[in-house]
Amino acid sequence: QVQLVESGGGLVQAGGSLRLSCAASGRIFSTYVMGWFRQAPKKEREFVAFIRWSEGSTYYADSVKGRFTISRDNAKNTVYLQMNSLKPEDTAVYYCAARSDGGPIFRLRQGSAYDYWGQGTQVTVSS
Repeated sequence: QVQLVESGGGLVQAGGSLRLSCAASGRIFSTYVMGWFRQAPKKEREFVAFIRWSEGSTYYADSVKGRFTISRDNAKNTVYLQMNSLKPEDTAVYYCAARSDGGPIFRLRQGSAYDYWGQGTQVTVSS
């Protein structure tokens, strides 16, 4: 019932910034959780951040705390990932995901918790 489309990826030098967008078609209800995951070549998919749609509370992986910020615009049905101080190890395909119900933090760090996924957008950080 929800389609997700990521955009904003690209090539950036180490220390630079990018802002990713995830536009959702269909209505996002207050119970939804929106998350960002990433997958680097030859590595497993890893959790990046999530935001609870209702109150806007956020949670981040330790690897991105202090550098990345997840936010949402309720009126636009869009979630953002502002990425600052980018490092080469941030290079990956970034995926937006949505879960129709909330849950505890431990569950929301798992990709299997999410119901909908976008196609991904490539982020490449050069050194």
